[in-house]
Amino acid sequence: MSSTTQTRPSLDTGRTATIGTVLVVLALGTAALAAAGSGAVKPSILQDPGPMVRWGLILARVVADIAGALTVGVLLLTALALPVGKGGQAHRPAFLIAAASSTVWALAAIALLVFNLADVLGSPIDSPGFGSQLVAYTRDIDLGRGLGLTAAGAAVIGLLAAGAVKTTSAAWLSAGALLCLIPTALNGHASSSGDHQTAVTSLGLHLIGAAVWVGGLSALLLLAPTIKGPVLARAAQRYSTFALWSFIAIGLSGLINSYLRIGGPSSLGETLGTSYGLLLLGKTAALVLLGLFGYRHREATLPDLEAGKRGAFTRLAVVELGVMAVAFGLASALSRTPPPTAGERTTDIAEAITGYPMPPEPTLARWFTQWQPDLLWVVVAAVGALAYFAGVQKLRRRGDSWPLGRTVALVLGIALLVYTTSSGPAVYGRVTFSGHMVMHMMLSMMVPPLLVLSAPITLALRTLTARRDGSRGPREWLLIITESRYLKVVSFPPAAAPLFAGSLVVFYYSGLFELALTTHTGHVLMNVHFLLSGYLFAWTMIGVDPGPQRFGYPLRLIVLLATMAFHAFFFLAMMNGETVLQAEFFGNLGRTWGEDLLTDQQAGGGIGWGIGEFPTLLIAVVLMVQWARSDDREQRRYDRKADRDGDAELEAYNAMLAKLSGNKKITPEEAKGEEKPPAS
Repeated sequence: MSSTTQTRPSLDTGRTATIGTVLVVLALGTAALAAAGSGAVKPSILQDPGPMVRWGLILARVVADIAGALTVGVLLLTALALPVGKGGQAHRPAFLIAAASSTVWALAAIALLVFNLADVLGSPIDSPGFGSQLVAYTRDIDLGRGLGLTAAGAAVIGLLAAGAVKTTSAAWLSAGALLCLIPTALNGHASSSGDHQTAVTSLGLHLIGAAVWVGGLSALLLLAPTIKGPVLARAAQRYSTFALWSFIAIGLSGLINSYLRIGGPSSLGETLGTSYGLLLLGKTAALVLLGLFGYRHREATLPDLEAGKRGAFTRLAVVELGVMAVAFGLASALSRTPPPTAGERTTDIAEAITGYPMPPEPTLARWFTQWQPDLLWVVVAAVGALAYFAGVQKLRRRGDSWPLGRTVALVLGIALLVYTTSSGPAVYGRVTFSGHMVMHMMLSMMVPPLLVLSAPITLALRTLTARRDGSRGPREWLLIITESRYLKVVSFPPAAAPLFAGSLVVFYYSGLFELALTTHTGHVLMNVHFLLSGYLFAWTMIGVDPGPQRFGYPLRLIVLLATMAFHAFFFLAMMNGETVLQAEFFGNLGRTWGEDLLTDQQAGGGIGWGIGEFPTLLIAVVLMVQWARSDDREQRRYDRKADRDGDAELEAYNAMLAKLSGNKKITPEEAKGEEKPPAS
């Protein structure tokens, strides 16, 4: 009897070390040369922390960026492109890479934290009292706190990845890795630009795009020895889609960020002749070259990979990663090089606090003509609308129909979302409580029902391609989410209603309101909460998309009426309140027009009551219509059954009543209208 020993695919450690070392050295060398040429590492005239700090900031930034990108890329590739093998074979090498890269990421973030403090203080890291100052810097200062959170998050991801084997774990860890990029966006070189909100959002999109693109390609190369040919070809095809979207995100966000940093087209000629301009041109050239590489992959190497020929793909991918390493080095030097137009900007009090100048006194026309585009929500709206229209078009191409009313609801919902987050409600919501309440009510009460009625989940499930190779794509993850236990709990009407209405009390009468007013992250999370809680509530009431089993119409109507009553009570109490919420914030903005703070807040309560009740009544009307249609469908189903069996159920019931009226005992067969079998 003979036996064979099966070997588990494993990483080629020699190959991994060689590729990694070459790319990191290339990135570090580029950063060093670029920093030296741009003057980013020149000693400070006043207080200089020393060469170790000046160079350490540049080089640690490169290492952190590369390690973070690899962590994000390998985890996303595992969650979205690789099939689940027996015993997790396909995933274990990926998780090992993620564990190693995230550990390096954490160490580099700690180094950045130390070097940044030394740079701020203008003293070396071995100066007296540096340790206690480091603790205070990490605890109290935004930049230090952000780097500390990144380091802690990366360390946790490394520990969890070391023991992870499941695809779900990869999804959760990839989400955590993406979150670890946010502090860099909030405190990066763009955060000091004019239009702070747009600058931070564009830098965040830039970082995420770069991480997905660079990290995904690195992961493909490193995992290639552990993946069979057909699986690698499919994973590369899927990665190609991610890379295309990343290329678009990097290009657009880089253009926006550069525009904000240099001060517009009028400063372009002045900028190009400077060190900052040359670094910017270098990054642009690298992006164009990488775009050409991506086109070559799609046209030639990916078809070869499907045919089992790996050589061309591997060679081009290595060269592509080399260009990416150069781009990372240039980016690190660019982050330490001020643009020629940098300097003190003249701002009013409101702009110093909110990031935007005080708008003019509101009029009916200005509620529609004042615009401060929120890039985050513009991108969300654009991507959502394009995906929806693409789905509808796909249905039509294969001969299926899609209700026009749902598409109209989507268009109205998206348009209202962009208006609410970028025009009058957002502009005046930053400086007045009443304006804030308009934005709140529109985000939570008017936009969600329209999006719910557009049935986006139903459209996605009808158009997204199901995976057959054991991996999980968008359709599989969507099904997992809609069927999850968590969603079953939060979509339970008695739970969704308190989450929607009860959060009003928690938000406005705690420190959360102040956080939302004074920080960019808090403002974004506030808008996300308003939108998602409103969507969840509307979905449990009138949703047509599949999901956890919903309760009957009577219970839903009772919950809706109770929510209406709570809303009315809350806002009527606010209309009659005498305590100003966040008086210090609103009072320090320097607003010279409009009502006093208390009167404005009471007006906000009236707006919340008025705007909030109207959409709720519309939801009640839609709910009643759906209830009536449900009864009609049930009646039609019963009629079809009666036509098939000759109304046997009714005949049996009538026969039973007739015999009961004669006080005659009947058998079960007779009650059903059947003949009693003869006695034997």
